Amino acid sequence: MKYLSTRGDTTPRGFCDILLEGLAPDGGLYLPERYPRVDVATLARWRGLRYAELAFEILSLYIDDIPPADLRRLCEATYTEAVFGTPQITPLKPLPALAPNGGTLYLEALSNGPTLAFKDMAMQLLGNLFEYELGRRGQVLNILGATSGDTGSAAEYAMRGKRGVRVFMLSPLGRMSPFQQAQMFSLQDANIHNIAIEGVFDDCQDIVKAVSNDLDFKRRHAIGTVNSINWARLLAQVVYYFAGYFAATRAEADGVSFAVPSGNFGNICAGHVARMMGLPIRHLVLATNENDVLDEFFRTGTYRVRGTAETHETSSPSMDISKASNFERFVYDLLGRDGVRTASLFGPAIAREGGFSLGPDAVARAAGLGFQSGRSTHADRLATIRRTWEQMHLLIDPHTADGLKVALEQLDPGVPMIVLETALPAKFAATIREAVGLDPEPPAALRQLEALPRRFTAMAADVGAVKALIESVCAA
Repeated sequence: MKYLSTRGDTTPRGFCDILLEGLAPDGGLYLPERYPRVDVATLARWRGLRYAELAFEILSLYIDDIPPADLRRLCEATYTEAVFGTPQITPLKPLPALAPNGGTLYLEALSNGPTLAFKDMAMQLLGNLFEYELGRRGQVLNILGATSGDTGSAAEYAMRGKRGVRVFMLSPLGRMSPFQQAQMFSLQDANIHNIAIEGVFDDCQDIVKAVSNDLDFKRRHAIGTVNSINWARLLAQVVYYFAGYFAATRAEADGVSFAVPSGNFGNICAGHVARMMGLPIRHLVLATNENDVLDEFFRTGTYRVRGTAETHETSSPSMDISKASNFERFVYDLLGRDGVRTASLFGPAIAREGGFSLGPDAVARAAGLGFQSGRSTHADRLATIRRTWEQMHLLIDPHTADGLKVALEQLDPGVPMIVLETALPAKFAATIREAVGLDPEPPAALRQLEALPRRFTAMAADVGAVKALIESVCAA
């Protein structure tokens, strides 16, 4: 399997090359030259596999430059009960009291990893892949990432202590929950460097892309990425769509829908990949918060990027994103894999006009690929958290609440709907308290987290300053 850029660079690259590279040299995102198709017989063979075995089967369709025995060992080392707290790894929780008219509704638990967020599902594998490939090559890698809350801690916990890896993680100063800040900033590992940027997540993401697009700097300092612009991370997320499908269905002809809280489009893009592979997904229901750039596109065909001043600070902060990086991958597929046109849209059109419009035809084509969308507000998520607690005695975090609210609007009585859980409620205690008057308990090992000393560097949203910090650390 070879990989190409969404912006037209068709130079064939192997999986391990793009694993370490992140963005393509032309600024595009990598995708496989084709999506492997999975038939009914293969689905039947995979049903009943343990999660690590399923991960190996799916990843091996995309990875041919890691020996199968090594890839299997990496999957087995990653997806363990010791790391994820349950042998099922991503168990389904039925929500019968919430589903009207006999509908079937589930929550897929993706937040049992070390940082209590779904990002652990891919990041734990990515850490092992990085260490494996860098060891094979005798190289080091400086990972540069941006986070709106959960990516940063998941990456840092996956990479801490890994040989040959340093992490430089950018986050918006003061815009994460106290628990999210404490998870990242309390780490004292020498290979972890937290940089708090004066701005919003999109400013952090723009800096990561600018540094990655400086090819000389990127190559001199071996810059890689862990954001979902890295194909390896998105690929790992494909696995839990298959796992959820198998858990919710009995036969390979059955369909299923997924509702996905969405900010940077990586989580739901993995669902798009699973559907393109042949997984019987009826609908991919995208849920935004007040930062509804993506919902607007799926309703109107217009993608209008918001600036810092227009990006709302909300009670589901990990979705406070107005420039969705992974959306480029979907648009590339939507346009029939036209790299030239994709490059014109995500380069000049956004720079000049702040977005682009593909019109009603694009809305229809997206619907044909299974996409539906909706929006949730602060009042909506409080009401959804309260209702879930009162009717199910189950606490959910505000991002999951956004997904559940929109799922209930799009529920088809004949098709199971799986809401992807994004984090545990302990990470967002203030919102849970406002909704139900309770303080959610974090796991015992993390109860004193917010009292720990913190280590981070605050700076303006300046590409040059971030480059200078990277250079100084590398030279030390």
